[in-house]
Amino acid sequence: MPGLITSPAAERNKGPILAELLRLLPVRGHMLEVAAGTGQHAAHFAAALPDWRWLPTEPDAALLPAIAVRTANMPQVLAPVALDVREAWPVAPASLDDVYCANMIHISPWDCTAGLMRGAGRALQPGGLLVLYGPYVVDGEPLAPSNAAFDADLRRRDPAWGLRDLAAVQAEAAKAGLAGVERVSMPANNLLVVFRRER
Repeated sequence: MPGLITSPAAERNKGPILAELLRLLPVRGHMLEVAAGTGQHAAHFAAALPDWRWLPTEPDAALLPAIAVRTANMPQVLAPVALDVREAWPVAPASLDDVYCANMIHISPWDCTAGLMRGAGRALQPGGLLVLYGPYVVDGEPLAPSNAAFDADLRRRDPAWGLRDLAAVQAEAAKAGLAGVERVSMPANNLLVVFRRER
C-alpha cells in the first residue's frame, strides 16, 4: 500500500510464520496480537485465517492508523488498540484462544517480557496458546554471528534491550501458568516458541 510504513523484516518472515500458525491453530478462535507494529502480520495472517477474530495491539499509538488501514477491509479484524503489556489488557480473563507476539521481547525492557507472560496467562483460556517469534540465546548452542551482532547493536541503542535467554523466558512463562510445548527453527536464525496455558 503506497505511503504506508512498511517493515522489510515483517514482509520477509510473514510467510514462514503463517505456515506454522496454520499448523498450530484450529480453524477458528480469538487472537490478540501484541506489538503489531505496521500491521503487516495482522493483515497477512487474518486473510489466511478468516474464521479467527483478530485484535491487533501496539504500544506505539502512532502506528495504529497504519494497522487500521491495512486491515480496513477485514471484518474479522477488530480496530487496533494501544497496549502496554505491563498494564491492563483490553480483553476479559480467559477469553482468548491465542496470543501472538513477534520481535518484541528483545526490543523492550525485561519487565515487558514479564508483563507479556502475566497478561497472556490471565487472558488465555485453559489450553490456549502463546506464540512468540524472534531471536533468542539458547544455552549450549552457539549464537549465530548475525544474532551476536544484532544483540550488540540493540544493547548499544538501549542497555535495557538485547536478545533474551530462552531459559529465562521459559521460566517467566512458567510463573504465569504457561508451559512450553514447542520450539521451531525459523529462517534468519529466529525461533518460533509456543507455550500453552495450563488447565
